[in-house]
Amino acid sequence: MTQTSPSAQTQYVASLIEPDKDRAHTIAAVLQDLTDPPPDALTLFEHGASWRIDAYYDAGVDGLAPAGSVPDGETLSRQVEALLGDGIAIPAFTVAPVPDVNWVTISQAALPPVTAGRFIVHGSHDQHRVPQGPNAILIDAGEAFGTAHHQTTAGCLMAIDRLTREARHRPRAFRTVLDLGCGSGVLAIAVARSLPQADILASDMDGPSVAVARENARLNGVANRVRCVEAAGLAHPALRAAAPFDLLIANILAKPLTGLAPDLSAAVTPGGTLILSGLLTYQARQIIQVYCAHGFALDRHDRVSGWSTLTMRRG
Repeated sequence: MTQTSPSAQTQYVASLIEPDKDRAHTIAAVLQDLTDPPPDALTLFEHGASWRIDAYYDAGVDGLAPAGSVPDGETLSRQVEALLGDGIAIPAFTVAPVPDVNWVTISQAALPPVTAGRFIVHGSHDQHRVPQGPNAILIDAGEAFGTAHHQTTAGCLMAIDRLTREARHRPRAFRTVLDLGCGSGVLAIAVARSLPQADILASDMDGPSVAVARENARLNGVANRVRCVEAAGLAHPALRAAAPFDLLIANILAKPLTGLAPDLSAAVTPGGTLILSGLLTYQARQIIQVYCAHGFALDRHDRVSGWSTLTMRRG
């Protein structure tokens, strides 16, 4: 894609109608998390018998302004197709200007609660409608990743639900936990709610995400249980001091997971558990091979709408 210089105050919405629900969710997730640059906000709603994807972009973002002043819907579709890797064509996105408003806030306010395992993740706009208790998690993610509407976040929550139920019957199981690439902090909060005795660290390389995670931990009453730090990979004194971990969760992407394999292997206790996500299902085989070569065995492979969550144990 090429770049022009339209008004910095102008935003555009790239829209697509997809008949299949699972494919619509996969396209939306790929668009949000794998395209470069990502949209500023994204919504996915039922549209008659189909599903409508709306991705909002600032016109000044590098790479999203081809000839004229409108993002190139055809190029955007081809980019998503290449990332999907399934050989199925999708029509070009239609693009139109929108008013200069905070679409991140608007799209987050439209998100309904999500149930993943025993957890119910909801925004503050739904707090009065969701039964409150240890399984209700309040997440207003803002600019951070992790509202549980993404299949990988939901997959991690279901893995946490399953593993922490099992841990209740194993003395000293999961006493030290790291949520690597914590985004909104929802996974660390879920662990804190499930394992009252665990020491939990949450890290992210993005400073604003760390601030969001810290605030979400406070809002959910676990600020004294979840320590949030800004770190790239495991390069932080707090992470090195706390390692190795009984449970390590890394919901990032395939490429950084591949590069981090040696470090993550060293950071998990023998017999400890590793949850990996942020993977398209076709990428999972490669990640499994990489981590098996570093001393892990696959315990479980969960697939949701084209995305994978891996549960692995260190030998």
